[in-house]
Amino acid sequence: MAKITLWFGLGLMALGIVGYIGSGAESFTALIPAVLGLVLAVLGVVGAQESRRMMAMHIAVLVAVIGIIGSVGGLTSLPDLLSGNDLERPWAVGVQSIMAIVLVVYVVLGVRSFIAARRARVG
Repeated sequence: MAKITLWFGLGLMALGIVGYIGSGAESFTALIPAVLGLVLAVLGVVGAQESRRMMAMHIAVLVAVIGIIGSVGGLTSLPDLLSGNDLERPWAVGVQSIMAIVLVVYVVLGVRSFIAARRARVG
């Protein structure tokens, strides 16, 4: 799970940079996915150490859940964006939506990993 966390973190960093540049580099809030991705990437590196893996991966999933809560608002405006309606900040809606979906996938993978690790310890 540590490698997956690192890759998801790098992906979110790229999303944040693309969102920042694509939105005209007007607001630093467009870099929020990059900051969240950096945190995940660092936790992925920390989690590569066996002695710190469980703690780092649990923190990473918690960070992802917080990221979902912060980005799920973009999903509510996604239908308007996809139907071509005029939005005040279309890049923000797109980036928030992608971030929410990516983080949901990450949390699902993390929970599945936790369950598998628990079964391996018990069995």
